[in-house]
Amino acid sequence: MKRLFKSIVIAAAMSALALSVVGCGKKEEKAAEPAANATAAAPKTIIFASDATYPPMQYTNDQKEIVGFEVDVIKAAGEKAGFKAEFKNVAWDGIFAGLSAGKYDAISSSVSITDERKATMDFSDPIMAIEQTLVVAKDEKATDLAGLKGKSVGAQIGTTSYLVLKDVKGFKAIKTYDEVGLAMEDLVKGSIQAVVADSPVAVEYTAHKYADKIKIAGVVKSDKVENIGIAVKKGNKDVLDLVNKGLAAIKADGTFDKIKAAHNMK
Repeated sequence: MKRLFKSIVIAAAMSALALSVVGCGKKEEKAAEPAANATAAAPKTIIFASDATYPPMQYTNDQKEIVGFEVDVIKAAGEKAGFKAEFKNVAWDGIFAGLSAGKYDAISSSVSITDERKATMDFSDPIMAIEQTLVVAKDEKATDLAGLKGKSVGAQIGTTSYLVLKDVKGFKAIKTYDEVGLAMEDLVKGSIQAVVADSPVAVEYTAHKYADKIKIAGVVKSDKVENIGIAVKKGNKDVLDLVNKGLAAIKADGTFDKIKAAHNMK
Protein backbone atom coordinates (compact mmCIF):
# COMPACT_ATOMS: atom_id res chain seq x y z
CA MET A 1 0.00 0.00 0.00
CA LYS A 2 2.88 2.35 0.94
CA ARG A 3 4.51 1.55 -2.39
CA LEU A 4 1.29 2.27 -4.24
CA PHE A 5 0.86 5.61 -2.41
CA LYS A 6 4.48 6.53 -3.12
CA SER A 7 4.02 5.76 -6.84
CA ILE A 8 0.91 7.95 -6.96
CA VAL A 9 2.77 10.86 -5.32
CA ILE A 10 5.72 10.57 -7.74
CA ALA A 11 3.38 10.43 -10.77
CA ALA A 12 1.48 13.51 -9.57
CA ALA A 13 4.72 15.45 -9.04
CA MET A 14 5.96 14.58 -12.54
CA SER A 15 2.65 15.67 -14.08
CA ALA A 16 2.84 19.00 -12.24
CA LEU A 17 6.42 19.52 -13.46
CA ALA A 18 5.42 18.78 -17.07
CA LEU A 19 2.53 21.29 -16.90
CA SER A 20 4.87 23.90 -15.45
CA VAL A 21 7.35 23.46 -18.32
CA VAL A 22 4.58 23.74 -20.94
CA GLY A 23 3.20 26.87 -19.21
CA CYS A 24 6.61 28.52 -19.21
CA GLY A 25 7.01 27.78 -22.89
CA LYS A 26 3.71 29.50 -23.70
CA LYS A 27 4.67 32.60 -21.72
CA GLU A 28 8.01 32.92 -23.53
CA GLU A 29 6.30 32.54 -26.91
CA LYS A 30 3.81 35.34 -26.08
CA ALA A 31 6.53 37.71 -24.89
CA ALA A 32 8.36 37.37 -28.24
CA GLU A 33 5.36 38.52 -30.35
CA PRO A 34 5.57 42.31 -29.76
CA ALA A 35 9.27 42.41 -30.69
CA ALA A 36 8.54 40.70 -34.01
CA ASN A 37 5.71 43.16 -34.74
CA ALA A 38 7.92 46.16 -33.91
CA THR A 39 10.50 45.04 -36.47
CA ALA A 40 7.85 44.82 -39.20
CA ALA A 41 6.33 48.26 -38.48
CA ALA A 42 5.76 50.36 -41.62
CA PRO A 43 7.29 53.85 -41.88
CA LYS A 44 5.03 56.76 -40.93
CA THR A 45 3.01 58.13 -43.85
CA ILE A 46 2.84 61.93 -44.10
CA ILE A 47 0.21 63.48 -46.38
CA PHE A 48 1.45 66.63 -48.13
CA ALA A 49 -0.92 69.06 -49.83
CA SER A 50 0.45 70.55 -53.04
CA ASP A 51 -0.98 73.02 -55.55
CA ALA A 52 0.34 71.07 -58.52
CA THR A 53 0.18 73.96 -61.01
CA TYR A 54 3.61 75.45 -60.30
CA PRO A 55 6.32 74.00 -62.54
CA PRO A 56 9.12 73.10 -62.00
CA MET A 57 8.36 72.93 -58.25
CA GLN A 58 5.19 70.82 -58.35
CA TYR A 59 2.92 69.97 -61.26
CA THR A 60 1.11 66.99 -62.82
CA ASN A 61 2.61 64.89 -65.59
CA ASP A 62 0.79 63.14 -68.45
CA GLN A 63 -0.18 60.32 -66.07
CA LYS A 64 -1.78 62.86 -63.68
CA GLU A 65 0.93 62.18 -61.08
CA ILE A 66 2.21 65.01 -58.92
CA VAL A 67 5.89 65.51 -59.80
CA GLY A 68 8.53 68.22 -59.66
CA PHE A 69 11.59 69.49 -57.85
CA GLU A 70 10.00 69.92 -54.43
CA VAL A 71 8.22 66.57 -54.72
CA ASP A 72 11.55 64.83 -55.35
CA VAL A 73 13.13 66.70 -52.43
CA ILE A 74 10.44 65.58 -49.98
CA LYS A 75 10.47 61.97 -51.20
CA ALA A 76 14.26 61.85 -50.79
CA ALA A 77 13.97 63.40 -47.32
CA GLY A 78 11.45 60.70 -46.42
CA GLU A 79 13.84 57.95 -47.41
CA LYS A 80 16.49 59.40 -45.11
CA ALA A 81 14.21 60.17 -42.15
CA GLY A 82 12.02 57.06 -42.31
CA PHE A 83 8.68 58.43 -43.51
CA LYS A 84 6.62 57.83 -46.64
CA ALA A 85 5.48 60.97 -48.48
CA GLU A 86 2.08 61.02 -50.18
CA PHE A 87 0.91 64.07 -52.16
CA LYS A 88 -2.61 65.47 -52.48
CA ASN A 89 -3.46 68.04 -55.15
CA VAL A 90 -5.12 71.02 -53.44
CA ALA A 91 -5.99 74.41 -54.95
CA TRP A 92 -3.87 77.23 -53.53
CA ASP A 93 -6.77 79.43 -52.38
CA GLY A 94 -7.89 76.82 -49.82
CA ILE A 95 -4.62 75.12 -49.00
CA PHE A 96 -3.95 76.81 -45.64
CA ALA A 97 -7.52 76.35 -44.42
CA GLY A 98 -7.24 72.63 -45.17
CA LEU A 99 -4.09 72.38 -43.06
CA SER A 100 -5.81 74.12 -40.16
CA ALA A 101 -8.78 71.73 -40.48
CA GLY A 102 -6.49 68.68 -40.38
CA LYS A 103 -7.25 67.47 -43.92
CA TYR A 104 -3.54 66.69 -44.41
CA ASP A 105 -0.36 66.75 -42.33
CA ALA A 106 1.70 69.34 -44.17
CA ILE A 107 1.92 71.64 -47.19
CA SER A 108 4.67 71.16 -49.76
CA SER A 109 3.87 73.83 -52.31
CA SER A 110 6.65 76.42 -52.62
CA VAL A 111 5.35 78.12 -49.48
CA SER A 112 7.33 81.24 -48.59
CA ILE A 113 8.17 81.45 -44.89
CA THR A 114 6.79 84.78 -43.66
CA ASP A 115 6.20 86.25 -40.20
CA GLU A 116 2.49 86.51 -40.93
CA ARG A 117 2.24 82.81 -41.80
CA LYS A 118 4.41 81.77 -38.85
CA ALA A 119 1.74 83.23 -36.55
CA THR A 120 -0.74 80.52 -37.62
CA MET A 121 1.44 77.57 -38.69
CA ASP A 122 4.91 76.11 -38.13
CA PHE A 123 7.61 75.78 -40.77
CA SER A 124 10.45 73.41 -41.52
CA ASP A 125 14.00 74.57 -41.99
CA PRO A 126 14.25 76.41 -45.34
CA ILE A 127 14.41 74.26 -48.46
CA MET A 128 15.90 77.03 -50.60
CA ALA A 129 15.87 80.78 -51.20
CA ILE A 130 13.87 82.26 -54.08
CA GLU A 131 13.42 85.74 -55.58
CA GLN A 132 10.36 87.55 -56.84
CA THR A 133 10.91 87.92 -60.56
CA LEU A 134 9.35 90.21 -63.15
CA VAL A 135 8.29 88.52 -66.41
CA VAL A 136 7.30 90.59 -69.46
CA ALA A 137 6.76 90.23 -73.21
CA LYS A 138 9.84 89.95 -75.44
CA ASP A 139 9.38 93.47 -76.81
CA GLU A 140 8.69 95.13 -73.43
CA LYS A 141 11.30 97.73 -72.49
CA ALA A 142 10.43 98.02 -68.78
CA THR A 143 12.93 96.40 -66.41
CA ASP A 144 11.15 97.12 -63.12
CA LEU A 145 7.72 97.84 -61.66
CA ALA A 146 8.19 101.60 -62.02
CA GLY A 147 8.48 101.18 -65.78
CA LEU A 148 5.09 99.48 -65.90
CA LYS A 149 3.05 102.39 -64.56
CA GLY A 150 -0.21 102.73 -66.49
CA LYS A 151 -0.06 99.06 -67.54
CA SER A 152 -1.76 95.90 -66.27
CA VAL A 153 0.17 93.35 -64.20
CA GLY A 154 -0.73 90.00 -62.68
CA ALA A 155 0.17 87.38 -60.07
CA GLN A 156 -1.27 84.30 -58.42
CA ILE A 157 -3.73 85.24 -55.70
CA GLY A 158 -2.67 84.83 -52.06
CA THR A 159 1.03 84.50 -52.87
CA THR A 160 4.01 86.62 -51.89
CA SER A 161 4.23 87.52 -55.59
CA TYR A 162 0.85 89.25 -55.26
CA LEU A 163 1.94 90.96 -52.04
CA VAL A 164 4.80 92.57 -53.99
CA LEU A 165 2.23 94.21 -56.29
CA LYS A 166 -0.78 94.99 -54.13
CA ASP A 167 0.48 98.22 -52.57
CA VAL A 168 2.21 99.62 -55.65
CA LYS A 169 0.36 102.62 -57.08
CA GLY A 170 0.04 103.67 -60.70
CA PHE A 171 -0.83 100.42 -62.46
CA LYS A 172 -3.82 100.37 -64.77
CA ALA A 173 -4.88 97.11 -63.10
CA ILE A 174 -3.56 94.34 -60.83
CA LYS A 175 -5.12 91.06 -61.92
CA THR A 176 -5.10 87.97 -59.70
CA TYR A 177 -5.19 84.37 -60.90
CA ASP A 178 -5.95 81.02 -59.30
CA GLU A 179 -2.90 79.55 -61.09
CA VAL A 180 0.34 81.20 -62.18
CA GLY A 181 0.06 79.48 -65.57
CA LEU A 182 -3.14 81.40 -66.31
CA ALA A 183 -1.32 84.66 -65.62
CA MET A 184 1.44 83.64 -68.02
CA GLU A 185 -1.16 82.80 -70.69
CA ASP A 186 -2.68 86.27 -70.36
CA LEU A 187 0.79 87.81 -70.65
CA VAL A 188 1.42 85.89 -73.87
CA LYS A 189 -1.97 87.01 -75.25
CA GLY A 190 -1.26 90.63 -74.32
CA SER A 191 -4.13 90.92 -71.83
CA ILE A 192 -1.58 92.02 -69.21
CA GLN A 193 1.93 93.40 -69.59
CA ALA A 194 3.79 91.66 -66.75
CA VAL A 195 3.67 88.84 -64.23
CA VAL A 196 5.47 88.60 -60.90
CA ALA A 197 6.37 85.03 -59.93
CA ASP A 198 8.88 83.01 -57.89
CA SER A 199 12.22 82.80 -59.70
CA PRO A 200 12.18 79.03 -60.46
CA VAL A 201 8.72 79.37 -62.02
CA ALA A 202 9.71 82.46 -64.00
CA VAL A 203 12.71 80.58 -65.42
CA GLU A 204 10.55 77.58 -66.32
CA TYR A 205 8.05 79.63 -68.35
CA THR A 206 10.58 81.95 -70.03
CA ALA A 207 13.19 79.31 -70.83
CA HIS A 208 10.85 76.49 -71.86
CA LYS A 209 7.11 76.90 -72.32
CA TYR A 210 7.02 80.40 -73.84
CA ALA A 211 10.71 80.97 -74.61
CA ASP A 212 10.00 82.84 -77.86
CA LYS A 213 7.31 85.12 -76.40
CA ILE A 214 8.26 86.23 -72.87
CA LYS A 215 11.40 87.05 -70.92
CA ILE A 216 12.66 87.87 -67.42
CA ALA A 217 12.96 91.63 -67.06
CA GLY A 218 14.62 91.57 -63.67
CA VAL A 219 14.29 90.78 -59.99
CA VAL A 220 11.77 92.69 -57.89
CA LYS A 221 13.85 94.04 -55.01
CA SER A 222 12.98 92.90 -51.51
CA ASP A 223 14.28 93.88 -48.08
CA LYS A 224 14.85 90.30 -46.96
CA VAL A 225 15.67 86.91 -48.36
CA GLU A 226 12.58 84.85 -49.16
CA ASN A 227 12.87 81.18 -48.20
CA ILE A 228 10.43 78.41 -49.00
CA GLY A 229 9.71 75.57 -46.59
CA ILE A 230 7.22 72.93 -45.49
CA ALA A 231 4.24 74.20 -43.48
CA VAL A 232 2.63 72.10 -40.72
CA LYS A 233 -0.20 72.71 -38.29
CA LYS A 234 0.88 74.73 -35.26
CA GLY A 235 2.48 72.42 -32.69
CA ASN A 236 2.85 69.36 -34.96
CA LYS A 237 6.38 68.63 -33.76
CA ASP A 238 6.39 64.96 -34.84
CA VAL A 239 5.98 65.77 -38.52
CA LEU A 240 8.23 68.83 -38.34
CA ASP A 241 11.08 66.86 -36.74
CA LEU A 242 10.88 64.12 -39.38
CA VAL A 243 10.88 66.61 -42.26
CA ASN A 244 13.79 68.57 -40.80
CA LYS A 245 15.75 65.38 -40.19
CA GLY A 246 15.29 64.34 -43.82
CA LEU A 247 16.11 67.77 -45.25
CA ALA A 248 19.31 67.98 -43.20
CA ALA A 249 20.37 64.50 -44.36
CA ILE A 250 19.88 65.11 -48.10
CA LYS A 251 21.69 68.45 -47.92
CA ALA A 252 24.60 66.89 -46.03
CA ASP A 253 25.15 63.94 -48.39
CA GLY A 254 24.74 65.79 -51.71
CA THR A 255 21.33 64.35 -52.64
CA PHE A 256 19.74 67.81 -52.61
CA ASP A 257 22.29 69.18 -55.10
CA LYS A 258 21.74 66.18 -57.39
CA ILE A 259 17.99 66.81 -57.41
CA LYS A 260 18.58 70.48 -58.28
CA ALA A 261 20.85 69.48 -61.14
CA ALA A 262 18.30 66.96 -62.42
CA HIS A 263 15.73 69.78 -62.65
CA ASN A 264 18.20 72.23 -64.22
CA MET A 265 17.97 74.54 -61.24
CA LYS A 266 20.80 76.74 -59.97
